[in-house]
This record gives sequence, C-alpha cells and structure tokens, in this order.
Amino acid sequence: MPFGRTPALDETGLPAPFGLYVHVPFCASRCGYCDFNTYTATELGSGVSQASFHEVLAAEVRFAARSLGADCRPVDTVFIGGGTPTLLGANALVSVLDVIRAEFGLTPDAEVTTEANPDSVDDAMLAALLAGGFTRMSFGMQSSSSAVLRILDRTHTPGASVDAALMAGRVGFDHVNLDLIYGTPGESDDDLRRSLDDALSAGVDHVSAYSLIVEDGTPLARRVRRGELPAPDDDVLADRYAIVDDTLRAAGLDWYEVSNWAQSGGECRHNLGYWHDDDWWGIGPGAHGHLDGVRWWNVKHPRTYAERLEADASPEEGREVLTGDQRHVERVMLGMRLAEGMDAAELPADVVGELVADGLVGLTADRVVLTDRGRLLADGVIRRLLA
Repeated sequence: MPFGRTPALDETGLPAPFGLYVHVPFCASRCGYCDFNTYTATELGSGVSQASFHEVLAAEVRFAARSLGADCRPVDTVFIGGGTPTLLGANALVSVLDVIRAEFGLTPDAEVTTEANPDSVDDAMLAALLAGGFTRMSFGMQSSSSAVLRILDRTHTPGASVDAALMAGRVGFDHVNLDLIYGTPGESDDDLRRSLDDALSAGVDHVSAYSLIVEDGTPLARRVRRGELPAPDDDVLADRYAIVDDTLRAAGLDWYEVSNWAQSGGECRHNLGYWHDDDWWGIGPGAHGHLDGVRWWNVKHPRTYAERLEADASPEEGREVLTGDQRHVERVMLGMRLAEGMDAAELPADVVGELVADGLVGLTADRVVLTDRGRLLADGVIRRLLA
C-alpha cells in the first residue's frame, strides 16, 4: 500500500469524509492574474488531446481505486476545477463522474461540483450535467464592471455570469456559487456594490469573494512592475471586504470561511473538507492529495501526466509525510479561517488571551473565533497563534 491504511471511520464511528478533486488544465484564454496550472491551446503544444482528456482523468480514477484497495471508500464530495472544466463538454464530465461512481461509489447525499466560465455553458449543457449527477455549479464572475474584466483579461461580458447562474437555477440546480474578485486597479466602491447586487439578483446560495493577489510571474505582475497599473492597496482591500461582508450578510448569506458566504445549507462541503483536514485524492495534472497525514502531488504538464497513465504508471511527482507539528500548523492555518473557529485547548492560552484583549478573537463555548476585525487581520492572528 502506497499510503498505509486510511481511516474508514471517524471518531464517532461514522464513515470518514472523503473527497475527490479533479483538475482540468485547459482554458480558452489566459487571464492576466492567474498562476494556476492551466494551458491554452497554443501553450499546450502537441501530444495532448483536449477532446479525449477525460479518458486520461478516468484512468487516474481507476489507478486511485486500485492503490487504495480494501481501503477504498465511497466519495461524499467531488469537485471538478481548473482551468475551465466545461470546455470538455457535459458528456465528458459526466463520464468521469460515472467512473468515480463505479470505482469508489458515491454517498447518497454526495455533493458534486464543477467550475465553469459563464460563456462556456448553455441550457442543454447544464441540463445534461444535472441529469448526470452534478449537484452544484460554480461560475467565475469576478466583476460586473467591463473595465475591471478587461484588466483581468476575462472574456465574458458583464452580465454573462448572472445569466449563467439564473440558467442553472432554471434547469434545477439548487446550489450555485459565483466567484468575485475585489481590489482590481481602477475598481470603485460602486463597481463592487453593483457586482454584489448583480450576484444576489441571480438568487445564488453561495458567494466566494477574494481580494486580488498579484502573483509573481503573471502578466498582471509584469504590468504592476512596469508601473502600468498600481498594486492593490491594503487599506482599500479592507474597506472592500467590509462592503462585501455587510452586503452579503444583509442578504442572508453568512460567512462560514473568511472568503466564503452562504445561505444555511449552501456551504461548499468539498472545501470544508480541506479546511477540516479531511482526506481527498487529487486527480489531474498538478493536483494535490492528502490521506491520513501523507500529502502528494502529480506532475504538472498534461502531456507528461497522460504519458504516465498511458504506461499504467503513477502520475505522482512527489510526496511528504507530515509530522505532528506540521499537521498542527495546518489545522491552525485552516481552522482559524472558519466561522466555527477552533477548540481553545489546541491553542496557546496566553496568546488567545492577548488576541481577545486586542479584539481580534472571541471565545464561544470554548472555541476561539475570529471577530469581524480579526477577519481583516486573519493572517496576522494565525502567525501569532503559531509563533
């Protein structure tokens, strides 16, 4: 066994959560802020077929099931991300889900999500995804401002994301997310308020909102370095976060993680699995997995990934066995971002007392929870807890 035995039951005797992340590395065009492991057709080169890539992903699903052997257990969340998964088409995505169902099994209430660009779907595709077992759609909206979308190199029109979300609701999806980015150079407070109002008008039950991060090596970073665009301002980002939080909470979407808001029952269970340090297998080029304290990652380039699987070899590039200290650090880094916070017994009491006095955390039934101000300074709070 490559990972050792994985726990099939949690501490209460119930089946332990287990997810599958599937990475689709294709995009129609390159967004200037993105540093994900994605490729346009011209970047990809020869040797990889987008049209048949779902078969390569299915091959790793089968490899994963064989690797786990008797420890293979039903999957309760599947998340297909990218890139733009819907570029593969509904039939291909459903076929991958069918292989997951056949090899692992899905729990009766499994959450199955795919990401999508709004200009890559239509009614027929969404209906086919729903009929094939998908339960949740996540659309990359980013902004309602055409000027902001241009700076981010997004190809869709300002209203396309709302239209796609409404379309998903019409065909029968109960759970729909819209992703927003705030703090783009040139964005105004009114731009952000209009984006939030438009997202809420689509009737979605989940919104993710992230501050713009200028990642090294991206076209956006080069533009900032040349002085063509200003770098995001921390004070402005804090003000924008407050606008996001106030607007969404007033509309009945409460924060459950620093950058995520949902109606009750609309939380993304797959992402909660990451934040709770649960187990998952990462399928696809560059995908990461975690099982019982072992983390591993696949080779990044789709051609190398496909060649490995076609040779019936592991696509793994590297792995590490996490120490107890490393797992504690990760629990704090992830757990403190959640609205449920962490058990006070896992954290240094003296530091918690200082953070309470500073108004950055509160204590609720022996759990340490970020205050509204603490969320704005979450990274600093976590650093103090781990110092």
